[in-house]
Amino acid sequence: MKNVLVTGGAGFIGSNFIHYLLHEDPEMKIVNLDALTYAGSLENLNNLPDPQRHLFVHGNITDRDLLDRLFAEHKIDTVVNFAAESHVDRSIHNPGIFVETNVVGTYTLLEAARRAWLVDKIVPLEDIRFHHVSTDEVFGTLTREEPPFEEDTPYAPRSPYAAAKASSDHFVRAYHTTFGLPVSISNCSNNYGPRQFPEKLIPLMILNALNGRPLPVYGDGMQIRDWLYVDDHCKAILDIIRDGRVGETYCVGGDNQPPNIEIVNTICDILDELIPNSAYAPHSQLITYVTDRPGHDRRYDINIAKIENELGWKPSHDLRQGLVDTVKWYLDNPEWVDAITRQSDYDNWLQKNYSGRKA
Repeated sequence: MKNVLVTGGAGFIGSNFIHYLLHEDPEMKIVNLDALTYAGSLENLNNLPDPQRHLFVHGNITDRDLLDRLFAEHKIDTVVNFAAESHVDRSIHNPGIFVETNVVGTYTLLEAARRAWLVDKIVPLEDIRFHHVSTDEVFGTLTREEPPFEEDTPYAPRSPYAAAKASSDHFVRAYHTTFGLPVSISNCSNNYGPRQFPEKLIPLMILNALNGRPLPVYGDGMQIRDWLYVDDHCKAILDIIRDGRVGETYCVGGDNQPPNIEIVNTICDILDELIPNSAYAPHSQLITYVTDRPGHDRRYDINIAKIENELGWKPSHDLRQGLVDTVKWYLDNPEWVDAITRQSDYDNWLQKNYSGRKA
């Protein structure tokens, strides 16, 4: 890995990956392509280690001419594809943009990589890798009795977001099988940590609690998820690119399985401890149960045995400590919070989706 194209690198996981990569490898150069939609922000790229090795390009992965130019000019040898619309609620309201970015965008990126690497051969073939970052939501939902998702679990997406990601996964595998493009895929569980746009559960609860707003919990709050600290995910991706087998998929998770209401109560407890004089303490009094999401998956769980056994990776963050670190990051970075919520449609989205929806 010498010249890496990171797509979606101004978003939550992508920006954390860039911070991680620049810190881990002092020789690597990064081209960061991001469309700067509502969930992507240049604020996420502040305080990069060794920023001269990072080039930000404002653009879309559906722009083939731009992709061709970036591959050629920067001799890209590695692609890490984070670029995606990723919020289930938004996919229910507007599925089309998810098809455009997640499916058409991934296809366009694959075509650009195929042309640059397999036709024009801009870099040695033994040096290239296309890594695609996906989600456990492509596998559908689990009952309480069913075993965790694994790499060979059949796909059964249940939301427009999951369906679009499933399609992009299939395209990546098809380009490996059909054209010999050296690819790898990671299907991860729910990420959390610094720089996450506050529409997702954990940052939404933190910021709402800090402002005395209701903490909206879907249905009975007993939906079960696996939670992966974002730095652990970044390490897993780098391990897969460096040492993972070409053409393989790796499931990545935090090795935990709490219900959502437990996550919310834990965040409330942490805020009570860190801000004992808050006017809103105990913060659990802000919990409000709202109408459940249509088609809401009941349980996710993910088996990480393959990546543990093959690559020696396992999560290093305990869930509670990870939540403490995450809450502290949001408390310590009010400028980031203010900038992110001001420059997006966050307040309008919050009002539209949660106002007047008590269960």
